[in-house]
Amino acid sequence: MNLLFRPQFRYHSARFKLRASSTIRNGFTRLVHSDNANVPSIYKPRREPWMSPTMVAVGVIPIFTFALGTWQLGRLKWKINLIDELQEKLELHPLTLPSKINLSVLPEFVWRKVVLKGRWDHEHTMLLSPRVREGVHGAHVVTPLDRENGTTVLVNRGFVSTEFAQSALFCKEKGEVEFTGMLRMSQPRNMFTPDNRPEEGKWYWTDVEGMAEFAGGEKRKVQPVYIEQIFDGHAGDAAFCLSKGVPVGRPATVDLRNAHLSYVITWYGLSALTSLLFIRLLMKRRSTRTRQLPRYT
Repeated sequence: MNLLFRPQFRYHSARFKLRASSTIRNGFTRLVHSDNANVPSIYKPRREPWMSPTMVAVGVIPIFTFALGTWQLGRLKWKINLIDELQEKLELHPLTLPSKINLSVLPEFVWRKVVLKGRWDHEHTMLLSPRVREGVHGAHVVTPLDRENGTTVLVNRGFVSTEFAQSALFCKEKGEVEFTGMLRMSQPRNMFTPDNRPEEGKWYWTDVEGMAEFAGGEKRKVQPVYIEQIFDGHAGDAAFCLSKGVPVGRPATVDLRNAHLSYVITWYGLSALTSLLFIRLLMKRRSTRTRQLPRYT
């Protein structure tokens, strides 16, 4: 009877081992390939998110630089129209200033040519410095002009080198003079320009109101009207005048700085470059997520 029992015991033992092995293998397979929703979070693979601080920053820069380029494009059109308008004013026939100038409408006549006649008040001459003309350092000579009608205006006679400015040996015409000038206004100063110090004879920026007050103000009928004398000579004449200490006025041209085109190119170029960089980062992130293998901790 023992002989009959042993084979049957061995047969059932073998079947038990086979079933146990199959159960373990199937259980492991289900564990590995089960849905991620049924797997605890600590066993899920960690995947890099699509958006990161770097991606957000690189994505915002193209939009920001494109907006700046568009704004500069509008500024470029505005500056071109302004220069054309001022150039048209310069080509108009010169005006004769009235005895009493209406200061409220003066901004409408800025850059217009005017004809002046009178005598220089050299006692109240002011030197705007430092100034540079074609690589030469010096100052602008601003002298009140006493007109025939008894009123006075301020005139920027032009540029003299530092040598003549410091020694005050620049040309000081006597008697009646007549010339053509250009109406201008006070020029805004930047944060690096120091304050004018009239009591020390130091002028750094064009403050028409302050200059008129220094020249005598209302008591001497000095009007806060600022005019730049025009120089019509060529380069040789200008060099000769500078060597003799004769102030050289400005040419009858519009000298407004217009660098908006370079700004437009710069901002649009940065926008295109950062857009390509953003696209490249997106493609790289997509490739990384595609090839990424699960990692368990």
